[in-house]
Amino acid sequence: MTATPVSPDLKARHRVMWGLGNYARVADELIPELGQVIVEACEIGPGDRVLDIAAGTGNAAVPAALAGAEVVASDLSPELLDIGRSHAEEAGAESLTWRVADAEALPFADAEFDVAMSTVGIMFAPFHEKAAAELVRVVRPGGRIGLVSWTPEGFIGQMFAAMKPFMAPPPEGAQPPPRWGDESHVRGLLGDQVTDVRAEKRTVAIDSFDTGAEFRDFFKACYGPTIVAYKGLAGDEARTADLDAALADLGDRYLTAGAMSWEYLLLTAVRS
Repeated sequence: MTATPVSPDLKARHRVMWGLGNYARVADELIPELGQVIVEACEIGPGDRVLDIAAGTGNAAVPAALAGAEVVASDLSPELLDIGRSHAEEAGAESLTWRVADAEALPFADAEFDVAMSTVGIMFAPFHEKAAAELVRVVRPGGRIGLVSWTPEGFIGQMFAAMKPFMAPPPEGAQPPPRWGDESHVRGLLGDQVTDVRAEKRTVAIDSFDTGAEFRDFFKACYGPTIVAYKGLAGDEARTADLDAALADLGDRYLTAGAMSWEYLLLTAVRS
């Protein structure tokens, strides 16, 4: 099968998207605990050489470094890495290197790391097979892989489903990010290159919003993909209102007594 050619500006658009808004607020205020979850699941400790793929602002890379590992935090967005450097300095995490890198073409050697992990990051690389192949390639035999991904049926997966009708179609061959939250899909991506696959669905509690409209407005201001969805509707007041209503309704449906429960898949494996 011939590989689908990648549009020359696709990566540039993704880089710009994640630099929009204020993703650091999403990571720091809503889901800070997910970094520690993956560090513990991968049993990261002193002496480990760790790669955090699509590391964003370092919510997993920083705790991994604080656990004693030597960490490389890679991401397509230099803006997010700059914020991560500041977070690491504030936390006193010194054994960290920050690299601009594409999850689908990592600039690292085969078997270079003891652990490769990603916390709601690699799932946004559009071509899943490429990203999964790179994820596995850079881990040594016997090394560990750890992934935290939003599930399709969970809140963030449903948010992307709600935004889909309002967004430009993805490039040919691209797959929806929440598929990384489907255990069978990830098992298929990793195949026989891994053993000892362990997966469980968990939830993170979000108590930052009193109404669906508050959630919507926060994401309109801070979250790159949501900002891009609205930018694509610029000047179309009717469709903008429809998206406003869809996101507010979604938030209201998931709010119970002032809190939401966002489901994710935690998956770990060992490199064959």
